[in-house]
Amino acid sequence: MTDTATPLVALRGIWKVFESVTVLRGIDFEIFPGQVHALLGGNGSGKSTIVKIISGAYTPTAGTVEVDGAPVNLCKPSVAHDKGIYMVPQEPHIFPNLTVLENLIMGLSGDRAENARRAEKAAKEIGLEVDFSAPGGELSIANQQLVEIGRGLLRNAHVLILDEPTSSLTRREVASLAAQIKHLTAQGIGILFISHRLNEVLDFSDRVSVLRDGHFVLSRPASELTADQLVEAMLPEDFTPPAADARQCYRIEGAQPVLQVRNLSGQAFRDVSFDVYPGEVVGISGVVGSGRTEFAEAIFGIDSEATGEVVIAGQPATDRSPQICQEMGLSYVPEDRHAHGIFLALPSAQTISSGVMSMPQGRFMSSAEESRLATRFIEKLRIKLSSPMQSAKTLSGGNQQKIVLAKTLAPEPRVVILDEPTRGIDARARQDVYRIIRDLTADGVGVVVISSEVGEIAEVSDRVLIMKRGRLVELAAGVTGVEQISAATFDATGGAGA
Repeated sequence: MTDTATPLVALRGIWKVFESVTVLRGIDFEIFPGQVHALLGGNGSGKSTIVKIISGAYTPTAGTVEVDGAPVNLCKPSVAHDKGIYMVPQEPHIFPNLTVLENLIMGLSGDRAENARRAEKAAKEIGLEVDFSAPGGELSIANQQLVEIGRGLLRNAHVLILDEPTSSLTRREVASLAAQIKHLTAQGIGILFISHRLNEVLDFSDRVSVLRDGHFVLSRPASELTADQLVEAMLPEDFTPPAADARQCYRIEGAQPVLQVRNLSGQAFRDVSFDVYPGEVVGISGVVGSGRTEFAEAIFGIDSEATGEVVIAGQPATDRSPQICQEMGLSYVPEDRHAHGIFLALPSAQTISSGVMSMPQGRFMSSAEESRLATRFIEKLRIKLSSPMQSAKTLSGGNQQKIVLAKTLAPEPRVVILDEPTRGIDARARQDVYRIIRDLTADGVGVVVISSEVGEIAEVSDRVLIMKRGRLVELAAGVTGVEQISAATFDATGGAGA
């Protein structure tokens, strides 16, 4: 790769305005053959807008998009595909009841047998070793992403956009993805890489560009940068670091648990038992596939087949359902906010109010009541939007996550389960989520945080439990360090204690 070559894609003087709000301000951006160009920026910086312009979902208000040196009008995603640009989304779009082969070749014209032959060749190139006749729903997240990459190669993509590709992968799968990226760039494919894991950005990328308030504040070779420099570049100019917080534990001594789980068993976990007390954060670490999400869904009544006992605020939850659990005082933020947590096409106020109206005793709200409820949580959680009526799909990832949190907190729960609460959001939004967690515990709410990021578990937790192969193990009292949690999570040592 050389910056003297013709860029595969170039943005020249791009502006984008939504309803009088300027999101991009004269952006210049390039992706060269064989280059991994990382794009970073805080939530609301304009990062997603750039991606949508390159992938054909948005048309710029002003400026020019060039492909192979020629101006083009990428007016819709199909045109971007025709021009060799393909986006691999953070949440792969897999049809679970179709075969792997059908998922790969869907939408391709021409002879099916020839398309199948090309699909097998593409799969071999990227290391997708699965049964092509198996249902797509049986694929791991890592293989779902490889199917998405395979779709791009089958469409002769010269530019691949990888949006948070490592957010749900194990360490081994991340290493495998890195090898596939190296293989793709060796063939001259350009990659736009988006991630909030800064060490991976520096490891994977040739160049890193950082957006802030709609314009670039940094664009340099990755070899010249550090993670601290990237964090500093993303922070607003007027940002003042918060005072040092010793992570005060607000656990109420002598109080009864707000959540008691006894011998809970399901398909992916067995004999899970633990307590959560008012005002404490219980962190649950574990690799992807360890059973963490499945047991959280069982506690909340999503998995009705699970056996065992759940007690919420002192009351047995025998016939659990999400509605009944919410009425008893338990709320849950799911891992996949787009699929299960938010109404993207509706006004944000309606997502927030749905947390109250979905309860068994829920009632219809007037527009004024709904607006007052939404405004209260928008102010409390510092959600950045123009009005409660702004649709959630136009918000940044961090603000979408805050909308989901607002919906979850609207019923005023006694205990909250947060599954990957900062997945896919930037460093500043993460700190906002951590502040929200501290505020909850200060109010006496019990909080369970499930995360695959050991550093996050170490930062927010008062007690730490490890989910390994469907079993839950509690670390010794006071053990909340990154090294100890990592060792227990990844079986580096037998350091887990009773």
